Amino acid sequence: MPNTLSKPNGTTSAASSNGDDKGKKQVELQPSFTPTLLERLGITSFHLLNKLIPWYKLPGFIGAFNLAFLRIELRQYNLHDAYATSQAQGSSITDPLPNERYLGARHSDGKFNDLKQPKMGCTGMRFGRNFPREVCGKPSEAELMTPNPRMISERFMARKEGKFIPATTLNLLAAAWIQFQTHDWFFHEQDPNEKLNVPLSEDDKWLDQHMQLYATKPDEALDPSDIKCPGYKNLNTHWWDGSQIYGSSESVTQTLRNRHPDGKLSLDSRGREQFLPRDQVGNVLTGFTDKWWVGMEILHTLFALEHNAVCDALRKEYPDWSGDQIFDKARLVNCALMAKIHTVEWTPAILAHPALQIGMAANWWGIVGEKLTKIAGRLSKTSEIISGIPGSGAEQDGTPYSLTEEFVSVYRMHSLMPETIAFFSATDGHHVTTIPVVDTTFTKSQTPFDDGLSFADVFYSFGINYPGAITNNNYPDFLRNLRTPDGQVRDLGTVDILRDRERGVPRYCEFRRMLRLSVPKTFEELTGGNKVLAKELAEAYNNDISLVDALVGSHSEPVIPGFGFSETAFRIFILMASRRLKSDRFIAGEWNEEMYTKVGFKWVQDSGMKDVLGRHFPELRETLKGSKNVFAPWEMKAGSKEYKGVETNV
Repeated sequence: MPNTLSKPNGTTSAASSNGDDKGKKQVELQPSFTPTLLERLGITSFHLLNKLIPWYKLPGFIGAFNLAFLRIELRQYNLHDAYATSQAQGSSITDPLPNERYLGARHSDGKFNDLKQPKMGCTGMRFGRNFPREVCGKPSEAELMTPNPRMISERFMARKEGKFIPATTLNLLAAAWIQFQTHDWFFHEQDPNEKLNVPLSEDDKWLDQHMQLYATKPDEALDPSDIKCPGYKNLNTHWWDGSQIYGSSESVTQTLRNRHPDGKLSLDSRGREQFLPRDQVGNVLTGFTDKWWVGMEILHTLFALEHNAVCDALRKEYPDWSGDQIFDKARLVNCALMAKIHTVEWTPAILAHPALQIGMAANWWGIVGEKLTKIAGRLSKTSEIISGIPGSGAEQDGTPYSLTEEFVSVYRMHSLMPETIAFFSATDGHHVTTIPVVDTTFTKSQTPFDDGLSFADVFYSFGINYPGAITNNNYPDFLRNLRTPDGQVRDLGTVDILRDRERGVPRYCEFRRMLRLSVPKTFEELTGGNKVLAKELAEAYNNDISLVDALVGSHSEPVIPGFGFSETAFRIFILMASRRLKSDRFIAGEWNEEMYTKVGFKWVQDSGMKDVLGRHFPELRETLKGSKNVFAPWEMKAGSKEYKGVETNV
């Protein structure tokens, strides 16, 4: 239940230290805007109701309304700028529009989405915060390494005896999809001149006596507050703009389409298949290539194909348009379609709860629903609850838009990855081969295709393989000993813990307190009565519950029925998932046929992931015919059902 003290002036207060609140310093949570009277009544009413019944135990429709008002409260108190002044966002004077083309097109570096604040959300702008910066300060060396992050990885990340814990309500495509999306959203800059040295125990099996990782490079200090709480730049754009495909600069975008004056992205043909182009040493050429593997290979290729298909449709309708005109509108359409798929398909798959099924559909279509919206258009010009976020009007809720460090934190989902993938024929389902995931990484991402598999085969295989569950002790071994092209060897379990601490993400109890959630006073309360896990956590964290890392705590708390991850992480998700839509001029603002064209607007509204897959790989249409959600396990063909391989996740 919420753990807040209401203030007459509209602020709330929360203790800034973990454990018992008694006598602790209070941090004032200042609202960034004032909700309407109706919104305040809704928030208060559901607060009272939730003292008796939590939102997830309410009937689906009421639960969805509960979440809608919770989201308003989160917007009110949990959006914080990483800059001391608004001047950082630029102006029409300091950053004038270089070309009127970008009034109706996305700029690759993310500028000019908001014409009054042209730098907002662009490449190189800092990650914001969901909590006041005073509770997100830079840690001391002792705080950074206490308890030892490698020890935490060994005890709570490593798969015990190599045992894979599957998420049986999802498929591997769902795991690939979220990495595909996060590669659009965020990327921190590392500092090769500053290394973090993680001390190791004598019996540690690591390669050396210590583990070295590049530190995250902080932005230059622009204000005294930046010393206590450094800001960190995002090397990607913050917008939902397909930068993983198109790049986060105009120069990169141009190289990816330079062979196609008709607005298309470059692809290379190999027999009947088309592949992303490579450089001379085999590195893929696309907008974002970090942590590349076959899952990224197939999704980047799919949406490059989709972009080109939209180009063909636009060229047919507008034969006199220039290549730039075709490209600009195709990119708008492709980006919006990916945002829609994530909102109404991926999210309900991983958060399979009735309130979320209703709520995420309402995020896009409103409570009036898809059918009526398509027939009558928006019934309310401004209400996102009635008619959905697209077209409701872009709004920043008193804080310049950016993605946040806490948003990055809750998307640490490496446990979704299996150790191996079993590959099958898309036509009759027979097993072809089983390949360790590590053998499909970086320049080896085309290994399955070298073995004779088609894109349809690989997508079918991803559709019937399980990902890992997002829980303790479920990181694959290869990610805990990952050799990357830059010469580093990383344990991503250690990295995940260290990055949160380094960047000032509060630990678990403080994280929950800042979200006005109840804070556990004992380890057994945290684990929902799991005494074995509670004992292990107490030993690892020296009996100090305030030290539990946000990621470990989220993996340890009981999960809401149907949820694929914790409610603690979900609070950040429900806030930021809608903010990415609501802040965007091209989605919440100019959502119409004039901006997207009649052809493009219909393309987005009428298409889903099933349509995209079937459009480019017709062999999958029959298999997907009965699928209600492409990110849930697909129906297996007879040949797949006969396979008994012990290595597979099927």
